[in-house]
Amino acid sequence: MSRIGRLPVVVPENVDVKISGTHVRIKGQKGEIEHVFPASMKIDYEDGKIVVKRPSDDRVDRSMHGMTRALINNMVVGVSTGFEKVLEINGVGYRAEVNGENLILHVGYSHPVEIVPPKGISFEVDMKTRQIKISGYDKQVIGQIAADIRKVRPPEPYQGKGIKYLEEKIRRKAGKAGKV
Repeated sequence: MSRIGRLPVVVPENVDVKISGTHVRIKGQKGEIEHVFPASMKIDYEDGKIVVKRPSDDRVDRSMHGMTRALINNMVVGVSTGFEKVLEINGVGYRAEVNGENLILHVGYSHPVEIVPPKGISFEVDMKTRQIKISGYDKQVIGQIAADIRKVRPPEPYQGKGIKYLEEKIRRKAGKAGKV
């Protein structure tokens, strides 16, 4: 039995859950998410808890069991409290700013790079610590937007300039062999 899959997902009081077969719609104060899960999974909502059951102990059913439960948990947490990712900008003259809802990056190109957020995503920029905070209710979209922003100017190993995740460690390389 999957250790993750057999745990019930506790639903807070301010979150509304609608389940029809394998189609799950969860609505909370931050937003609304819906997802269609594999047809083999059985999803029940009872006593403020969502329980996921699998039909057999096949390898595919076992893997889908834990994944389905984890995705439902991310949906519930997202619409009730939300998620956020923090990126950090390193480099002389590199900066970011918010113009309306859009994020404008000045990271060494001849032009500023503008990033338009999808629905449910917001940007915050702290000029003092040079951090970009991405927040919203869909964990998958937040991760993808953070990866897209990092891809604009990935950190380079010699001087450490670029955009990186806050918790990311950049492995630094030595310069030329003549400089010790």
